Amino acid sequence: MTESLFPGAHIPPPGAPIDPDRLPHLHRVLGEHYGQPEPRTPWNPLKQFVYSLLSARTRSPASDQVMADLEARFGPGPFGTDWEAVRDAPLADIEHTIQVVTFPEIKAPRLKLALQQITARYGSLTLDFLANYRTEKIRAWLEGFEGVGPQVSAAIVNFSTLRRRAISLDANHLRVVHRLGLTPPGDARRTEELLMRMVPRPGPPRCSTSTIPCSKFTARPSVPSSNPAARYARSSITASMASALSETGTHRMNPSPTCHL
Repeated sequence: MTESLFPGAHIPPPGAPIDPDRLPHLHRVLGEHYGQPEPRTPWNPLKQFVYSLLSARTRSPASDQVMADLEARFGPGPFGTDWEAVRDAPLADIEHTIQVVTFPEIKAPRLKLALQQITARYGSLTLDFLANYRTEKIRAWLEGFEGVGPQVSAAIVNFSTLRRRAISLDANHLRVVHRLGLTPPGDARRTEELLMRMVPRPGPPRCSTSTIPCSKFTARPSVPSSNPAARYARSSITASMASALSETGTHRMNPSPTCHL
């Protein structure tokens, strides 16, 4: 794919200075070749939390299927699925329902425990209160849950209605990023940090009149289309870059008094 899209492309050696225009350039090339990613409707943070937690090392069709299976088994609720019913269900029922994902015997207790901990910390089963906090604080708090690392926390804050600046990198993303010479080899956290330095800031800032002045920005996150080739390329560069531009301009005056991150 690299050769066909970037004929004669020069891959910088490890340690070479990084061209700040390289990521925007790759974004433009992939967009011209595959077309722009289709817009998506972001989920609320709790639903995205569950999806991201269960989808680790699982193909997208199975990840989508497990969300439908959970709703079919435990019923609809205010956040798409009755997550309180999932939280209170016997562990064996949860594990049976999520059989389509990898390692259901590990993910089922993690999911149940996380839903219990969210309820205990906030007083009800929701993550909407996270909108009151800065991105770095949200991610640090999320990564306190078992099974949540930088890839999952980035997905939650970026793909959900929180719409914060972050890039969720799995092993495939890392391989593409490193092979294209965007960053030196490194883990997801370090690679994301380096990539975020290369992502242009959109502007001008747009803030709600109900919030304090801020310097955050709003953009619309995207997801790949159903075309396999486009999906792979976009998830590697185009969607990652486009979604990295997504951060709400809201920073409320009164954070929730019942949950301290």
